[in-house]
Amino acid sequence: MFPKGGMQGLLKQAKDMQKKMKKLDEDLLELRIKGSASGKLVEVEANGKKDILSVKIDPSILNEEVEMIEDLIMASIKQTYKNVDNEVGDKMNNLTGGMNIPGML
Repeated sequence: MFPKGGMQGLLKQAKDMQKKMKKLDEDLLELRIKGSASGKLVEVEANGKKDILSVKIDPSILNEEVEMIEDLIMASIKQTYKNVDNEVGDKMNNLTGGMNIPGML
């Protein structure tokens, strides 16, 4: 029922996983991921925690209707978040060996 090493082995594995999770959590703050809309007319950068770090808007679209610019910003944010989810998901799979552990990040 328990892995090699019995209950102590299980506790060691749990502590090791906890250390790796803490490291991953710190790494996510340093991660930089971008998303864009309409050929990079709007580009958003976020970290692995989905904190928006920057928004860049091509000056050529500033004469467009405000609603269109807002839509491009929202599309860029959504794309950035999707990219973050993919990148963080890959890192989590590497950490957990592909196990889906509820509540992890």
